[in-house]
Amino acid sequence: MSPNGQPPLVAATTGPTAMVLGAGTLPAGLWFDAHRHPQHQIVWASQGVLTVEIDGGTWVLPPTRALWIPGGRPHRTGTSAGADMRGIFIEPDRCPIAFPDPTLLRVDRLLHELFDHLTTGSMPPGDRAEPIETPGVATDRRSRAETVVFDLLEPVEVIPVGAPTPADPRARVVAEALLRDPADDRTLEQFAPAAAASPRTLARIFLAETGITFGQWRTQIRLAASLPLLAAGLPMNRIADRVGYGTASAYVAAFRRAVGISPGRYFAR
Repeated sequence: MSPNGQPPLVAATTGPTAMVLGAGTLPAGLWFDAHRHPQHQIVWASQGVLTVEIDGGTWVLPPTRALWIPGGRPHRTGTSAGADMRGIFIEPDRCPIAFPDPTLLRVDRLLHELFDHLTTGSMPPGDRAEPIETPGVATDRRSRAETVVFDLLEPVEVIPVGAPTPADPRARVVAEALLRDPADDRTLEQFAPAAAASPRTLARIFLAETGITFGQWRTQIRLAASLPLLAAGLPMNRIADRVGYGTASAYVAAFRRAVGISPGRYFAR
């Protein structure tokens, strides 16, 4: 943590064009510590699934999706099952576009190929990237390819899912149980003895420390837990059962209300 209380600032070395790219294979279970970059970043995996935690929300990224992170925004990046990560860093003063908030991006086949075309080298530990010059691709050709990339960046209009974990130790007993098992259907009344607090006190803590009610918090945690399962292509009925919904239709309805689109469209190519 830096002296001002912010996560450390990790800068990619400036390259000859707007973008600096790096690549690396992340093993299962790896998480980078919270950090931020002065550059804008596009987080993407050519294979596997990445997860990014930012601003209290959770973004899950299969190869059909990437995440735009504005420069200076603290975040954590990791993978539960391993991924081939691409780190794409963009100098703000050379960037023709600017999404002011974290933004989910659609990655079609052409954009996939362009990212691979522009990326060589490896991603060093700590989510850093070194400047690269693809052999045989001159700077002017790189600039033209990057221009096409900027033209292809297409936002997917969704609301991020996820919620902060309360700090109060009484509420954390409840939160940690549900994070371990989102399908746990116990009520605050049933959690109260283990938390050594009344249901009313627990409800008040959740609202004060997360900004939402306990019921809304539970929904967000369940939907966040469903995203890696959705990215892996599990059937809706299995996903619903794993995260605490009695039927697939109940899960789909909850997802649509919270995120704005159906789970089937969230990762659709």
